[in-house]
Amino acid sequence: MLSSLGHEIVAEVGTGRDAVVLAQAASPDVVLLDVHMPDGSGIDAAKEIAAMLPATAVLLFTGDHTLRLSDQDVVETAAISILAKPTPKKTLDSALRLAVAKAQALNAARRDADRARQELEERKVIERAKGVLQRRTKCTEAEAYRIMQRSSQDRSVPMVHVAREVLKSEPGFGA
Repeated sequence: MLSSLGHEIVAEVGTGRDAVVLAQAASPDVVLLDVHMPDGSGIDAAKEIAAMLPATAVLLFTGDHTLRLSDQDVVETAAISILAKPTPKKTLDSALRLAVAKAQALNAARRDADRARQELEERKVIERAKGVLQRRTKCTEAEAYRIMQRSSQDRSVPMVHVAREVLKSEPGFGA
């Protein structure tokens, strides 16, 4: 059914353990898991896959209409959706497309956050190095910045590398 909707199936498995192993090997866009699997819980497999492959969306299915999940279980699975079986073809197609879109958006947000964290760390290094240069050369903050900027440009290296070198040369800051 998924192939007829335009989705590529990279693997079919019967157990949660196999799902984890094959997900790690294939890094699919989406993993579909039944809540109840022969070797245990699809929820446990979903948690493991989500921890291992944060870029992979997880969809859970259940035919158990009495199933009760804690909020923590749902959050830890990182499941985009939990669908009741049987799932109509159009609903499944929409859920898959939504899962991929949501996973891509979450991954873009993670990359942006990582980039922002990195930039903040680099700014902190530059600020500390400016302070060191100010103390050493009795210059202003702007002059210390320009010293590092010129060195960075002359050597064609990022300014944060120059700043790290300044800090390494300073007792108490060295690596």
